[in-house]
Amino acid sequence: MSNTILIVDDDKDIAKLVEVYLSNEGYQILQAQDGIEALKVLSLNRVDLIVLDVMMPNMDGLELCKQIRTDNQVPILMLSAKVQDMDKIMGLMTGADDYMIKPFNPLELTARVKALFRRVNYNPAKNTGAIQIHTLEIDKQSHQVTAGGKEIKLTSIEFDILYFLAKNQGRVFSSEEIFERVWKEESIGSNKTVMVHIKNIRDKIEAVIPGEAVIQTIWGVGYKIEKSHPVYS
Repeated sequence: MSNTILIVDDDKDIAKLVEVYLSNEGYQILQAQDGIEALKVLSLNRVDLIVLDVMMPNMDGLELCKQIRTDNQVPILMLSAKVQDMDKIMGLMTGADDYMIKPFNPLELTARVKALFRRVNYNPAKNTGAIQIHTLEIDKQSHQVTAGGKEIKLTSIEFDILYFLAKNQGRVFSSEEIFERVWKEESIGSNKTVMVHIKNIRDKIEAVIPGEAVIQTIWGVGYKIEKSHPVYS
């Protein structure tokens, strides 16, 4: 069964362009022209990934992303004509997994979609059990993070960053290294992207375990998780 992608964009020409390229890759396509319509589509259909425009009438992409993230961790690729760093940061902070600037190359968008699906579906043969860090349990097979029986809801990219650092406890990785290892793409201006995702991870962990600083910042170098004798179950 092919994956279903929801395209949310009020520009019909762009939505049609994206649909043509993604349907040619075998994906099933659904469409919505604003956030309100998108919520209706999501309530009635199983959606595996969302391509989401930021600037739309009635409910924009940022507000829609926030609402989706209250109970759904479906991968979201955000599109925007806004080119400032702060716009990208806002998109990532609301829960988007990736962010592309309009105008974009449809082939690059297709590649980004495939990369998001690879991360979601990745299931390595080794080390598929849970890693225990203090009170935190990171389970690769179920793609879940729990603490004291409470689930910490992370997006697919947030989970992959946390799991990568947890697998390599004690090692410091720069933003560029994290991007290349997790995204499996060349790092070009990725510092803020990684920074925002790590902030989101910290905030979500802090909300469940106050005072738990799992990911440490080594100023001028990068990020790491201290060794805590991981347990693979």
